[in-house]
Amino acid sequence: MALTETATAPLAPPAPPVAAPGRRTVRGLLTLVVSGASNQVGAAIGAHAFPAIGPPGVVAVRQLVAAAVLLPTVRPPVRRYTWAQWWPVLLLGLVYGGMNLGLYTAVDRIGLGLAVTLEFLGPLAVALAGSRRWVDLLCAVAAGIGVYLLVLPGSSTDLLGVGAGLLAACCWASYILLNRTAGRRLPGLQATAVASGVATLTFLPVLGYLAVTGAFTPAALAFAACAGLMSSVVPYALDLTALRTVPARFFGVFMSIHPVLAALAGLLILGEVLAVHEVAGIGVVVAANVVAVASLPRR
Repeated sequence: MALTETATAPLAPPAPPVAAPGRRTVRGLLTLVVSGASNQVGAAIGAHAFPAIGPPGVVAVRQLVAAAVLLPTVRPPVRRYTWAQWWPVLLLGLVYGGMNLGLYTAVDRIGLGLAVTLEFLGPLAVALAGSRRWVDLLCAVAAGIGVYLLVLPGSSTDLLGVGAGLLAACCWASYILLNRTAGRRLPGLQATAVASGVATLTFLPVLGYLAVTGAFTPAALAFAACAGLMSSVVPYALDLTALRTVPARFFGVFMSIHPVLAALAGLLILGEVLAVHEVAGIGVVVAANVVAVASLPRR
C-alpha cells in the first residue's frame, strides 16, 4: 500500500537546499567570534566614559539600555510569576549588576585583558567544581599558575583591581548556576529580561546622582549606551543563534576566546600593551579552560 501511494502521489516541489552540518557549525563558530568581539569592543568603548561617570555610571547606563531593549521585546508576564520563579530572577539581577560592576572596576584599574581573564575564572570554576578527575585537578592547578603569572603579586600590585576582577568571577559563577534554575522555570529569555530590569532598578540611585550632579555628557552617554548594546544586547542575540547550530561542548570551548579578544580590544582601542608575563598568564588560563571543557564526559 505504501508503495502504491508513493507512486501515485503528486510530485512535491524540490526541498530547499539544507546546509551541511559542517557548514552550519562553521557559521555558528563565526557567529560566536562576532559575539565575543562585540562584547569586548563594547567594554573597551564603555571605558572611555570612565573619566566622566566612572565604572558605576557605565554599568548603570548599560543595564538601562539592556532592559530597555529586552523587556519590550520579550514582554515577560511578570504578574503571573510565582515566588519559585521570582527568587532566582531577583538574585540573578543582583548578581548581574555585581558582575558588571566588578568587571568595569577591574577594567578601570588593571586593564581590559587582565580583568576579563580574572572574570573568566568563574565559569572555569563551575566547570571544575565537584570533579574528582585528575585532569580537572591539573586544570585547576594550571589556572592558579596562570593567575599568578598574570598578576605577579608584589608591592605595586593593584589589589583592589584584582579583587574586583575576582568578584566578577564569583558573580559570573553564581550567574551560571542561577541561570540554570531560572531557565528551568521560565521559558526563553524571560529570566534574562527580568533580571536586566532588576539590575537597572538597583542602579537607579547611581543614575539619579549622576543626572543631578550634571556628570552625564553626550559623549559619556554615547559610550556607555554603546557598551550596553554591544556587550549585552548583541551577544545575547548572537549566542542564542549560535547555540542552534553549535554543540554545547564547542560553545564552552569557544568561550575561551574571550580573554584573547579582550586583550586585543584593550590594545587596539585603549592602547593597553600587555607585559610578557601577562600574555603568558592569559594563555595558561585559556588553555586550562579549553582542556577542562573539552575533556568533560559527554551527556
